Amino acid sequence: MIMPSPGKFGPLVRPAAFFLLLLPCIVCAQMEAPPRHSRVKDVATIEGIRDNQLVGYGLVVGLRGTGDSSQTVFPAQTLVSALQRMGITVPQTGSNSASNMQVKNMAAVFVVATLPPFSRPGSKLDITASSAGDARSLEGGILLMTPLYGPDGQIYAQAQGALVLGGYMASASGNARQVNHPTTARIPGGALVERSLPFDLRQLTTLTIVLNDADFHTAERLAAATNQALGASRAHAVDSRRVEVTPAPDEDRATLLDTIEGIEIEVFPRARVVVNERTGTVVIGGTVRLQPVSILHGGLSVNVVSQQLVSQPGPLSNGTTQVVRQASVEAQDKPVNRIELKQGATVEDLVQELQRIGAGARDVISILQGMKEAGALEADLEVL
Repeated sequence: MIMPSPGKFGPLVRPAAFFLLLLPCIVCAQMEAPPRHSRVKDVATIEGIRDNQLVGYGLVVGLRGTGDSSQTVFPAQTLVSALQRMGITVPQTGSNSASNMQVKNMAAVFVVATLPPFSRPGSKLDITASSAGDARSLEGGILLMTPLYGPDGQIYAQAQGALVLGGYMASASGNARQVNHPTTARIPGGALVERSLPFDLRQLTTLTIVLNDADFHTAERLAAATNQALGASRAHAVDSRRVEVTPAPDEDRATLLDTIEGIEIEVFPRARVVVNERTGTVVIGGTVRLQPVSILHGGLSVNVVSQQLVSQPGPLSNGTTQVVRQASVEAQDKPVNRIELKQGATVEDLVQELQRIGAGARDVISILQGMKEAGALEADLEVL
């Protein structure tokens, strides 16, 4: 139960730069932080200049019996198609058909890569290959030439090379050991760009700077700092995320962007509390403010135990042995713990009080959610 304390509410805590709570063991780090200054290139992007996702389907060969089984049919079909393109005919009927091919030394994979802006033909890309079938490991495999497609269906890169794994799997006599994910691997520089994306900076009549986090105050500061750096009123905030800059008719766009990305501005991040219920981790960042609040925390645990008992008939009776289920219910009501945060309390005070009452991961998450509903936690609460 969370109840606001009587009295006038007001700002209570000094700005907190970063808090990390690892539960049930709670660790808190707090420091006074001046206004955060960041370069534009670290907190914003230029509209139109972006990465592009590529994906492809290919074969990994050279495995040591850890590839796809015969029950996975599409690797065998892919192998037949590849052999036919090379002029090798594979029988499609009888015992030698593709459905009966043993493919333990190869595996079907999906290959993904990111195409950076302004990539030219011949540039190298890092790629990631992941098993698409039931292969146990890609260790020692080599990816055959695989075309990588963009969202428009065009081929933008070709991938090929030896896989590098961050894990392994070993098995013998029914025992197995696995470290990390042996069915996912990378090839540094394993793809060559074959087609560039058509994009010309000289065609941009307006440069739009897009903030990573929407904030009107930061957008206005960005526009003011850009005008000061350029020596003219050429930038204005369109909304909480976009700032438009008008280049001069004959001005070099690359030089203008270099100037803009190097500008340092004051950034005002939103106060945010991120809760991961699966791992019991709570991260508190930004300028988190607490209001006066009283927290009553307790718990009722109910334990139901079911036992199977055997009922024997009396001697010389016509009864039969029966199995009887007997259930017992135990209830334990934990004492209520009280936390009172007065005016001037900080997040560190809250953490210390939670440690004092021995609150666990779920308890802290419930308390934070209750404080948010009661209006005592002035921050965005995000539950993962």
